[in-house]
Amino acid sequence: MDRDLTRGPAMRTMLRFAVPMILGNLLQQCYNVADTLIVGRFLGAEALAAVGSAFTLMNFLTSILLGLSLGSGTVFSICFGRKDPARLQESICASFALLSAATALLTALAFLFPEQILDFLRVTGTVRALLREYLMVIFAGLPAIFLYNYFAAMLRSVGNSTAPLIFLAISALMNIGLDLWFVVGLRRGVAGAAEATVLSQYVSGAGIAIYAFKGFPALRDRGGRMRLRLSRVKEIASFSALTCVQQSIMNFGILTVQGLVNSFGATVTAAFAAAVKIDAFAYMPVQDFGNAFSTFIAQNYGAGETERMRAGLRGAVRATVLFCLAVSAIIWLLGGRLMALFIDESETAIIAEGARYLRIEGAFYFAIGLLFLFYGLYRALGRPGMSVVLTVISLGTRVALAYALSALPALGVTGVWWSVPIGWLLADAVGLIYYRARRSRLYSAPGRANAAQGVAIPPAD
Repeated sequence: MDRDLTRGPAMRTMLRFAVPMILGNLLQQCYNVADTLIVGRFLGAEALAAVGSAFTLMNFLTSILLGLSLGSGTVFSICFGRKDPARLQESICASFALLSAATALLTALAFLFPEQILDFLRVTGTVRALLREYLMVIFAGLPAIFLYNYFAAMLRSVGNSTAPLIFLAISALMNIGLDLWFVVGLRRGVAGAAEATVLSQYVSGAGIAIYAFKGFPALRDRGGRMRLRLSRVKEIASFSALTCVQQSIMNFGILTVQGLVNSFGATVTAAFAAAVKIDAFAYMPVQDFGNAFSTFIAQNYGAGETERMRAGLRGAVRATVLFCLAVSAIIWLLGGRLMALFIDESETAIIAEGARYLRIEGAFYFAIGLLFLFYGLYRALGRPGMSVVLTVISLGTRVALAYALSALPALGVTGVWWSVPIGWLLADAVGLIYYRARRSRLYSAPGRANAAQGVAIPPAD
């Protein structure tokens, strides 16, 4: 069902749209957590370290496809807000072609250079062998990741956040069941965990594609509008490229830090593998809310509803800060107990290191929550370049400080943990300064103020 986000009370409309997205990704995190929990409990710390390293790598690869999908979704939302179905159909076709090519390239590179990837991740011994076994299966799921993220972004761009939730729920439940069957029942090891994930990904990817073709009118060709036009491909590429860069830089920085973490040994790597799952689960709702907020802003930007955008921003900031403070309190109090879900209680060193990470990161969730709002705001207002700048500041600070602080004997790996919130806070400061300096120009109608950046949607033909 399409939903026009340019009508109704701003905050209520935004929340009704955001809740299915948040629930969907909670389910996504549930099956990520289930994967980690099952591997950690039944296959041991080395398998957990291998799957944790793979999770960071796959987040990076997925971020490229997700960035292209989010950028395309912003274009779709603006066209939908303008009530321009012809432009919307052409953009959908162009985006599908672009993401298909990107997926084919990523899949080919992943299978051609596995040893180089393992070298970059700085894994050795048994962990390296387990990681290679896992990756050779999980890489096969990249086309399914493309299908789900592309069609989910397309449906959300026109206000339908319920269908992606349903297909993700099916996939999550299937993944948990297959994990238990393949890992515990069939004893297929880390390869079984990867096979369960890939099969579940194809169910959600194929399912949402079929649903979209049957239930989404803009995918039906009327009057030859669905032909591939080079001008639309360039338009989608120019808008999506910076969003893709922003997402991939963010996850590449995390991947680089993963290599540094791995150099501290299996205990720290296993602690990080479990802790980042808890971390992601904790702040994932505000990340999804930031994406929902971006769609809300993009539709209203296309419709020229400036005051509605301002009201939505004020409400989004209040909701994000309050939520993050509540989650921070929970993580601070229960960090050690949450770690014990993933690893046997006898592994006290792993649990202690993971709890230390969670208490440091968890105290600053409000900072990452605000950063997600800045990402969504600038992407929706045709300034994805600013999102890239904020990402570079956040991740650049994180990577530089991680290597610098961890080299100090008094800090060690704790320096890696502290580098993260420092990067968040610095990026928030820059995002706020830019917003205050450009506030009036940011809300200008699409196609006028942003032409110099080459990413605005020009007026309809």
